[in-house]
Amino acid sequence: MSSVLSSIRVLILASICAFSFPTFAASIDINTASAEQISDALKGVGPAKAKAIVAYRTEHGPFITADQLTEVKGIGAATVDKNRDAILISKPEAKPKK
Repeated sequence: MSSVLSSIRVLILASICAFSFPTFAASIDINTASAEQISDALKGVGPAKAKAIVAYRTEHGPFITADQLTEVKGIGAATVDKNRDAILISKPEAKPKK
């Protein structure tokens, strides 16, 4: 009986420890990620909005700041703010001079 209680205590302690540590969302580079990767990583961004982000990037070039995402139809400041910690922006590659 005491071994069962010990096992239960261990399980309870392990559960408490597992849920007491913050979980970290995966970061995503919005200048290189696919629409599927973007929709998987960002809260409130489904497949349609993720495709709009990729289309905007293709048409206008790489994003310079996270706030620039608000220029994409369907992406507002609230969406950017709740994902700010997950958004990475790679530096655009310099084009070689001729």
